[in-house]
Amino acid sequence: MKKIAIVAKVHDPRCLGVAEQLTEWLAVRGVTASVDDHLSKQLRRTSSTETVDSSEIARNADLVVVLGGDGTLIGAARLVGDREVPILGVNLGSLGFMTEITLDELYPAMERCLEGDFEVSERMMLIASVERKGEVVESHRVLNDVVINKGALARIIDMETSVGGRYLTTFKADGLIISTPTGSTGYSLSANGPIIHPALECISITPICPHTLTNRPLVVAPEANISIQLKSGVDEKVYLTLDGQVGVKLMSGDKVQIERSEHLTRLVQSRSKDYFEVLRTKLKWGER
Repeated sequence: MKKIAIVAKVHDPRCLGVAEQLTEWLAVRGVTASVDDHLSKQLRRTSSTETVDSSEIARNADLVVVLGGDGTLIGAARLVGDREVPILGVNLGSLGFMTEITLDELYPAMERCLEGDFEVSERMMLIASVERKGEVVESHRVLNDVVINKGALARIIDMETSVGGRYLTTFKADGLIISTPTGSTGYSLSANGPIIHPALECISITPICPHTLTNRPLVVAPEANISIQLKSGVDEKVYLTLDGQVGVKLMSGDKVQIERSEHLTRLVQSRSKDYFEVLRTKLKWGER
């Protein structure tokens, strides 16, 4: 590996300290560290550190190291986009579902990565597009979930939903969560959605506080394109939230189209823990 991009939670002093140490560690080994302009301003740069625009952080990089938590990693996954560069997530807080590598494991893991001795977990992504009066006005790739939800004072939302071109139902609910297996342990889980192993390829549809109690979470095939048309009145405040980080205000009649992305997110796996251990620890299974 000749170039490694570093993405860090810039408002966390601990993350900044680790980022600075990591750039120096890479410089000693003749590896260029690539950082965005926000992180660059916080670091003592070495001669082998380059600054790029955040949208180009993964350009020509052989690996992306994320210092922070799952939220930082999700944002980095969108920046990596269609390049499918492996991402090594280092959790500097509590254990994350995706940022499996601890600080103590960072440099041993980096040594293995430089030698090409690592395994990745491939995670499916989704593409969400907003159609308004027949034109696509927004389009985003997500790793976790696509959420339609109402504002604080809005009434129940009517969402006419089709799967694979076939009418499913018109959900009357506070919102709807369309999730990947990776995102199943996020917002979807809090809405009683299923936990789905990230190695599976499927999409879950979970209503938020449905008016009809028989509306239950549904898991569909990854190729099943999902179409949701907003039927609520124009006075409602309804929003589309992508990975919990990007928001789009929706209008009555807008259609949200969700389909599987042709690109994957590739996460470097920890050798000291597996997915089930993360579940047990994070969700405190077995504790009384």
